[in-house]
Amino acid sequence: MNYKNLSDTMTLNNGVNIPCIGFGTWQVENGDTAYQAVREAIAAGYRHIDTASGYGNEESVGRAVRDSGVPRDELFITSKLPNNMHGYEETMESFEQTMKNLGLDVLDLYLIHWPAPVKYRDNWEAVNAETWRAFEELYRAGRIRSIGLSNFMPHHIEALLKTATIKPMVNQIKLCPGETQDKVVEVSRRHDILLEAYSPLGTGKIFSVEAMQDLAAKYNKSIAQIALRWSLQRGYLPLPKSVTPERIRANGDVFDFELNDADMDLITNLTGCCGEAADPDKVPF
Repeated sequence: MNYKNLSDTMTLNNGVNIPCIGFGTWQVENGDTAYQAVREAIAAGYRHIDTASGYGNEESVGRAVRDSGVPRDELFITSKLPNNMHGYEETMESFEQTMKNLGLDVLDLYLIHWPAPVKYRDNWEAVNAETWRAFEELYRAGRIRSIGLSNFMPHHIEALLKTATIKPMVNQIKLCPGETQDKVVEVSRRHDILLEAYSPLGTGKIFSVEAMQDLAAKYNKSIAQIALRWSLQRGYLPLPKSVTPERIRANGDVFDFELNDADMDLITNLTGCCGEAADPDKVPF
């Protein structure tokens, strides 16, 4: 790992390059807030923007991308399938709505947001197989450059691979100090599926952790920068979110230092400090 800036990339299992840090937009309100945050992120050097149908802000994200002045082929845009639109036909319909919302012709990455939403919980495996069939068709048609998963646990991944003809390229899960989801990370990596880390700052919980405060002082960096550097050194692709211009810029400034092995282990073992990932088989949506 020798990333030098926000434009440096990791390589997916299909050969597509993906910028090593993404700008997350979960809980960023549609309208001016999302538009300005994405414009600020792109101006700060981010080239990877992550949204979802379920976030309700695809329109503002798309408008910011189009207005940024950065050539489209220099930007990597991700969105995700909503929980109430799984299955072949529904996936096709929802994808077209996402593309209309974003105002894009091609999407760089499309993810199944959750593997077993309440609507499909009784037959999630069969429904995911049909959803993935639509994903593969869109991928082969060139509408999507890469396809993947989010919140998939080992049994969801293995079930999907029974019928998949194209291997997922990404699994986006909660990964933050103290929440490393070792089993799903191991299974994803065994199948050459890149791990993306959402909530890499523990939805703000990380800032009250004394050990992280001490490390920030030791390295003369912010707590967020320490957490994001840890994520990169673990081989994850972190997706920090902020709507504050100074923090957006600071979160991208993690390429001029390295955490030593002892401090990496200390952060990894901060068990429970940022809360546990939700169980995708029990979420109430």
